[in-house]
Amino acid sequence: MFTRNGVVGSKAAWAVQNGARSGRTGAGLSPSHHSPNAGAKEKRESDRQFLISVLESSATKRDAKAYLQTFGSSRTGSGPRKTPAFTTILHDNIRGTTGVPRFLQGPVRVSVADTSEVPHIAIVKLREPQAWDDTLLDGVAKTLTRLRDLGLGSVIVLDCDPAGNPGPLWQKAVSQQADRILKAIGRCGSPGAKLVGSGIWKAGGPRQKLSSVGCPNLFVGFGKAFTTPLKHGHMLVVPPYALCDETLRYTAADANEIVLALTNFFSGLQFDTHSSIEGQQGAGADSRPVREALVDRIIVIDPFGGIPSTNRVDGARVFVNLEEEFEPVYEALAANERSEDLPATSGLSGNFMTKHAENLKLVKNTLAILPSTASAVITSPAEAANLRAPSLEAPRADVGQFAGEVKTRRWQNPLIHNLLTDRPIYSASLPIGRIKAATHDTQLTPPMPTTTLAKKGLPVTIFPDPRAGPWVPPVPGTPRLRLTDTCIDLPRLVHLINDSFNRKLDVEHYLRRVEGSLAGIIIAGEYEGGAILTWEKPFGMDQKTAYEAGRLVPYLDKFAVLKKSQGAGGVADIVFNAMVRDCLPLGVCWRSRKNNPVNKWYFERSCGARKLADSNWAMFWTNLAAATNEQLMKDYEDVCRNVVPSWEDMKPAD
Repeated sequence: MFTRNGVVGSKAAWAVQNGARSGRTGAGLSPSHHSPNAGAKEKRESDRQFLISVLESSATKRDAKAYLQTFGSSRTGSGPRKTPAFTTILHDNIRGTTGVPRFLQGPVRVSVADTSEVPHIAIVKLREPQAWDDTLLDGVAKTLTRLRDLGLGSVIVLDCDPAGNPGPLWQKAVSQQADRILKAIGRCGSPGAKLVGSGIWKAGGPRQKLSSVGCPNLFVGFGKAFTTPLKHGHMLVVPPYALCDETLRYTAADANEIVLALTNFFSGLQFDTHSSIEGQQGAGADSRPVREALVDRIIVIDPFGGIPSTNRVDGARVFVNLEEEFEPVYEALAANERSEDLPATSGLSGNFMTKHAENLKLVKNTLAILPSTASAVITSPAEAANLRAPSLEAPRADVGQFAGEVKTRRWQNPLIHNLLTDRPIYSASLPIGRIKAATHDTQLTPPMPTTTLAKKGLPVTIFPDPRAGPWVPPVPGTPRLRLTDTCIDLPRLVHLINDSFNRKLDVEHYLRRVEGSLAGIIIAGEYEGGAILTWEKPFGMDQKTAYEAGRLVPYLDKFAVLKKSQGAGGVADIVFNAMVRDCLPLGVCWRSRKNNPVNKWYFERSCGARKLADSNWAMFWTNLAAATNEQLMKDYEDVCRNVVPSWEDMKPAD
């Protein structure tokens, strides 16, 4: 099974906290001293608290290493690259320094890119900031500033919905909101933000473009208005209007189209020779666009929050695998546009589901332009600003419908957490009962997360196809799926298992063992992850008797993720969700060695777990009714005790 390396970051946070109490700070922090400048003292305390939150968010060695390799340094100005202060602190704490307990074991090598590296940025859309109070706006500005401290700058696009009337009053409102945002960012420290009001142009005629998506009319006509401030560490604020290149007059522009135009420009996919005013006129066919920045995130901060789950009671979808889920999710949103039971949000314009559909389409189109490592986060201003009810900040230990369920998850800023881990705060395969905040007041609806992480994701291939219906045991004697069928690439499947388990499969023994019991196989991407499931009969029963008695047990025989994909991209979540939601919604069981580091991950996703006495196995299941069905539990345990492993190192010596 795949493993999660490293120790939780709270140990490093403990080191910083206790170092401060003893008169010392963590590595990279200057010693505490009395200062007449109260503002400077508050700034140091704020920085220390931020460092603690950073270390708590970066939970594993793999997370920290991936973050440092990507954002470990950034270029400012035309000089040499400069390492962001908080990244230096994080790096020093990860390596383990004198006087501070080690966050991770062993050094973390950070690959240093060329000095000509372009900046890392997020393109951020703020929808209807005029409906945000100053507390919300200041909180969002602080979060964006912290992202910059961690190496990710922001290009902020305002979305002040004109409601069909982009007249003088709307223009005044845009100007007021731009000014509010500039001042809010300025209060967070230097460098502040710059207003870019002349960078977006609107073409009067057709334009040539390299990407298959994006706005055909909007483009960046004055690129240096964006690139120069970014190189000096400024954030940028882009109002929702564009300069028409024929009339030289400003006109209202759709914020989503501006985001697409900026994505094209920064990615080097804007191809236009007649409209730039930067000295490219007359360059002709030799003029080629260049990548101006690395767009790592698309961030949509919308009062409506993330993409709603199917029943809208469980908050937002935690994760959307666009490759596999865009069409059904988008169609569901479109189908509910005229629903009468939509939640009312005072002071906001637009239909609830329509806006969600627009946001989903926006991130789909932008991520189609960007590398597969990019992702999109859709969240609410309250979550982006880290403003939550105080009762949610304390750990809870309430038991719910899942066996041994304990809710002890602390609230974290979703944007900072995502930057450090490239994952949502809550795993996409985590049952909703583990996420819900417990409340003893039955009159209150437990507050739920309103943040969605979207990625290009991976296609999922399932045999047999669950769209024809959930898997059921085949009639004994009828043809069934085999791992040697041409639809399955057996060598790649074996490589996946060997790499994930770090041991070699005894292929011949394994094929013989599952030949008559294979239930199905799930493959994520190009064999980056997968699961093999079987129908197992209780010990001592033949296949026909077990089938007729309805006692064939759905068993997860192999669950594997390539080492390079472990902890990233949501591969494990994608495979697990396909298994429990599409293939075997009525339940499945599996076993794992008692000392397997991934057992915590299994436990959180199961409805129950049990250590099998007189063995080295722990048993897990997802059937809610299993714990009250004595015969089913006996069958589960019987199967988990008696499945024979198939590994080369378990072969008897010749």
